[in-house]
Amino acid sequence: MDFAFDARTEELRAKLLAFMDEHVYPAEAVAEEQRALLASPWDTPAVVGDLKAEARRQGLWNLFFVDQHSLPDAEYGAGLTNLQYAPLAEITGRSPHLAPTALNCAAPDTGNMEVLAQFATEQQKKQWLEPLLAGEIRSAFAMTEPEVASSDATNIETRIERAADGADEYVITGRKWYISGAMNPDCKIFIVMGKTDPDSADQRRQQSMILVPRDTPGLEVRRAMQVYGYEDHSHGGHAEVVFDRVRVPASNLIGEEGGGFAIAQARLGPGRIHHCMRLIGMAERAIELMCRRAVTRTAFGKPLAQQGVVQNWIADARVTVEQLRLLVLKTAWLMDTVGNRGAHTEIQAIKIATPRAVVDILDKAVQVHGAGGVSQDFPLAELWAAARTLKLADGPDEVHQRSLARRELKKYL
Repeated sequence: MDFAFDARTEELRAKLLAFMDEHVYPAEAVAEEQRALLASPWDTPAVVGDLKAEARRQGLWNLFFVDQHSLPDAEYGAGLTNLQYAPLAEITGRSPHLAPTALNCAAPDTGNMEVLAQFATEQQKKQWLEPLLAGEIRSAFAMTEPEVASSDATNIETRIERAADGADEYVITGRKWYISGAMNPDCKIFIVMGKTDPDSADQRRQQSMILVPRDTPGLEVRRAMQVYGYEDHSHGGHAEVVFDRVRVPASNLIGEEGGGFAIAQARLGPGRIHHCMRLIGMAERAIELMCRRAVTRTAFGKPLAQQGVVQNWIADARVTVEQLRLLVLKTAWLMDTVGNRGAHTEIQAIKIATPRAVVDILDKAVQVHGAGGVSQDFPLAELWAAARTLKLADGPDEVHQRSLARRELKKYL
């Protein structure tokens, strides 16, 4: 395993680091100022459009796209491998509410674009994938439900049924929540997971996925769901969405009936490693802020940087980040060389380890900042909320631990 950055990665890293310094970090405060003046808090600040235009001009666009065979995909993206993309995603994680969006590399659009590229018809690609790739629209992925334990996807209750009146349509009925991106007025399409055959003996063949345009009658974006008190405007919020006998053409089905569970698994593998890549960037920013604070604050007669407990926090954080980065890079390398299935254990391992460790690093950074750490004057509180949420997103830790333990025990049974 060779994790050294190749020439292409080094070139993009240098370009992206400069883009962050010159454009993204200065835009963080500007975005908040502009958002306060918007008619709706869910409208996109003008500076975000400026960032997207500049990123596209510099060739920092759709960097995430690797095709279903784990080969670089130059048709839709920059033609990078997972291993090449990892250090770039890490850099964007330093400003997770702005940088990924600026590069058209933000969830849930990334996963939705991958689903459309792998499973959609040519007509579906033309109608929805192409404008997503161009950054002209946003999208949402509707799976999680409030009435069931959605960590077990076989529990999903939303129904996708053939129209009883003979029309060549599906009728969708159900209630979803924490549907990321749905509050954004630029969100024009939902990928909805529901059951087409709830009585199938094979629980993993009960679900299907279907495309539902936002303006379809019966689709109601009911309210924004907060995350630790934050509404996450930059990602388009996390909404409660109701589908009340929503009718769409049968041609909106993605893939085949009963294929929804398999599509979800194909979508979530890359999504999980992308989250972990960005989490490492969040940890790096936390360490930087912690060190800057420690050398400028004095307590009990000496700088915080000379206090043993603070030194221990900084040292432990550095060791942890280096460990996590190596595990993420190994996972990316395996995804490139043996495919997502071959990297299943490692994908689960990073999904368990990374959010847990980064939450702890951010917590220590908050401590070093004192009251400032929980305030809006520093990004740490919002970063902590985002990292803590990723212990749940794309499958809670306990589900991955259960699966990983069973795979380990199987060797001895």
